[in-house]
Amino acid sequence: NPVPEVSWFRDGQVLTAAALPGAQISFSDGRAVLMIPAVTAAHSGRFSVRATNGAGQATSTAELLVTAETAPPNFIQRLQSVTVTQGSQVRLDVRVTGIPTPVVKFYREGAEIQSSADFQIVQDGDLYSLLIAEAFPEDSGTYSVSASNSSGRTTSTAELLVQ
Repeated sequence: NPVPEVSWFRDGQVLTAAALPGAQISFSDGRAVLMIPAVTAAHSGRFSVRATNGAGQATSTAELLVTAETAPPNFIQRLQSVTVTQGSQVRLDVRVTGIPTPVVKFYREGAEIQSSADFQIVQDGDLYSLLIAEAFPEDSGTYSVSASNSSGRTTSTAELLVQ
C-alpha cells in the first residue's frame, strides 16, 4: 500500500507488449501476469517482475527455457521379409517419423550398408529404401534398419531370401 507500479523485464531489458508480440501483461487485485499464448524457443530468457511503491520495491525472477518438441523414432511401415529369384531387383522400404528427423541406417547381418553401385539407399520424405540392383543368393540374410534421434532409437528387422 499504496498500489505498486509493476514492470516486467527479460534478460534485464524492460519488456513491453510490442517487444514480445502476442504477449499480454496485466496487473489487478495484487496479481501481476505476463501471458505468452504460444511460446517458441525464441521466448527463452530470464524474466523478472518488479513492483515499486513509496514504501520500496520487490523483485521476482524466473528462467524460462522453451525446448523444441521432440518425438522418438517410430516405424509407420516396418521392413517386410521377402523371397526373390536370383537377378531380381529388390526394394526394402520403411517409413519412419520422429522429431528431430531420425538418422536411418540399413544393416545386413549386423554390418552397416553403405550406398554403392550394388546397394543404394534413398530417402523420399519419411520413406527410406534400400535398393539392391541385382540380388544374388549371397545377398540373402537378415536385414535391419535403425532409426535414432535425440529422443530414442528403434529397429526393424526382416529376412531376404534370394533363390
